[in-house]
Amino acid sequence: MIYRETGQFRTSYASDQQLFPILQDRVLVIGFLAFAFVVVPFVASDYLFRAILTPFLILSLAALGLNILVGYCGQLSLGTGGFMAVGAYAAYNLAVRIPSLNLIVVFVLAGLCATLVGALFGIPSLRIKGFYLAVTTLAAQFFLDWLFSRVGWFTNDSSSGSVAAPPLELFGHPIQGPAEKYLLVLSIVSVFALLAKNLTRGAVGRSWMATRDMDVAAEVIGIRPLYAKLTAFAVSSFYVGVAGAMWGFVYLGGWEPLAFDVNRSFELLFMVIIGGLGSILGSFLGAAFIVILPIALNRLPSALGVPLSTATVSELELMVFGGLIVFFLIAEPRGLARLWAIGKEKLRLWPFPH
Repeated sequence: MIYRETGQFRTSYASDQQLFPILQDRVLVIGFLAFAFVVVPFVASDYLFRAILTPFLILSLAALGLNILVGYCGQLSLGTGGFMAVGAYAAYNLAVRIPSLNLIVVFVLAGLCATLVGALFGIPSLRIKGFYLAVTTLAAQFFLDWLFSRVGWFTNDSSSGSVAAPPLELFGHPIQGPAEKYLLVLSIVSVFALLAKNLTRGAVGRSWMATRDMDVAAEVIGIRPLYAKLTAFAVSSFYVGVAGAMWGFVYLGGWEPLAFDVNRSFELLFMVIIGGLGSILGSFLGAAFIVILPIALNRLPSALGVPLSTATVSELELMVFGGLIVFFLIAEPRGLARLWAIGKEKLRLWPFPH
């Protein structure tokens, strides 16, 4: 009785094509954003900001970028961590060498640098696909790791190979507190999620999905594989590059190349698989799951009175990750987002039988 669109008539094409045509969805999204922007900054603790909310939002943006490539266009990539590194080091060099640049401009330009690199490594997707494309992007990951650890120009000739981001400042206002950093990241992620939602609903997104479902048939009906695949790599790399810049500047503050190694690429791929391929919501659900699960696993044994060493907890975390990925691939390949959709459908029909 609560979640039904009875009496909500769509009298125009624009009303039928709006982002959230059902009133309940609009109220839920607006209420959630209002809570995130207005309530959370005043009630959350510093630990919640630093350990959960800020990394969750940044990784959600990176997972969203990867989901555009893998979920919407069907191009498997294992080099996401390397593209995050491109964004982080590009932002660092821009901020250090041109200190007068606005922080938002630095993030956007870092994303554009990642776009160029992603499009370059996306060219092989025009000839190869599947496992071979995954190996190609994995090679890109290793090459970028080597590049940032061996070429001193990217680290401003740092002897240790690590870099430290300059102090955050936006329009002359320093951003220092955890709540301010959270609001900055939340604003950027909200805008990018809205852009991704509109992209996937438009002609570009439809060309991605047609290429994903059957590239030969898509080419027959007039979709250019060159355009579809390269735009998917470019947009995905842009999102991932901005996420990498925020991960380095806002979350880490200082980093080394190992912060964006192949483990980061696999972690983001797990987020997309668990959250749901081809789903904007799935990117956020997968990131929330991956961020919260290690913290829960660390706290659960002590809460139950079972003493476990740190090494045991780490191994348990890997086992749970692997088991869940296998579970979702078998039981529900479309992930948590599909479970959420099924729940909404059941709510629409409640209390009548299905």
